[in-house]
Amino acid sequence: MRLLVSVANAAETSAALAGGADVIDAKNPLTGALGAVSADVLREIHARVGGARLVTAAIGDAADETDVERAAGTFAAAGAALVKVGFAGMTSASRVGELITAAVRGARTGSGGTGGVVAVAYADADRVASVAAGAFVDVAARAGATGVLLDTADKSGPGLRGLMTPTALARWVAEAHDAGLLVAVAGKLTADDLAFVRDAGADIAGVRGAACDGGRTGRLSSDKVALLRELCDPAKAGHDVRHELTIESRTSCPPSGGPSPAQR
Repeated sequence: MRLLVSVANAAETSAALAGGADVIDAKNPLTGALGAVSADVLREIHARVGGARLVTAAIGDAADETDVERAAGTFAAAGAALVKVGFAGMTSASRVGELITAAVRGARTGSGGTGGVVAVAYADADRVASVAAGAFVDVAARAGATGVLLDTADKSGPGLRGLMTPTALARWVAEAHDAGLLVAVAGKLTADDLAFVRDAGADIAGVRGAACDGGRTGRLSSDKVALLRELCDPAKAGHDVRHELTIESRTSCPPSGGPSPAQR
């Protein structure tokens, strides 16, 4: 299983690369689950990666076909091989399909035909009035998405592990794989959650808060990235690594009332 680390700028990109992240994801954690960085920042991130890793980028939640097509094209042209788009406020599966199709069109145009779209389903869809995860895979596949991401929209609410059982997650991942989709899983994942995601068969685990000192809006730590990366490998996911990460998290917790290091 590969590790995706969300970064807000080029400096964090360096830390993620030093820690061994497999996928560099451009995202502004201050503006929501799928907060977008600027196109200029994405270009800086892409330049810092220098072709060494896959670069993805969040472009927010879609509401209008013209807007999402334009955004997908802009971010694909700025260096994102895959753009991630969500659908908060969209309860119509057919409407979500239309928006994904528009994003796919934009990503392909902006990249010269090579870009793709990761359509984001929310495990807490009821909190943001979005299409339920169970009905999402078929819509994404029919609309031409390259992959799907199961995430949480409300970062103040429960994480993915509190919303889905191992059986339900494995079933969702298998359905997406059967549809020919790349499958990523995120949602306030902690070090202890990576085995849960790996055992479900996901291709990619996405993290932010677990890789930072001070929570998802804190400073990215290359040491934490390295420990999380080891936990993605079943051959290396031993007790000692988990213990080391737990100790480090405890010693770098923010003051009382601050965000949890586990939040993403």
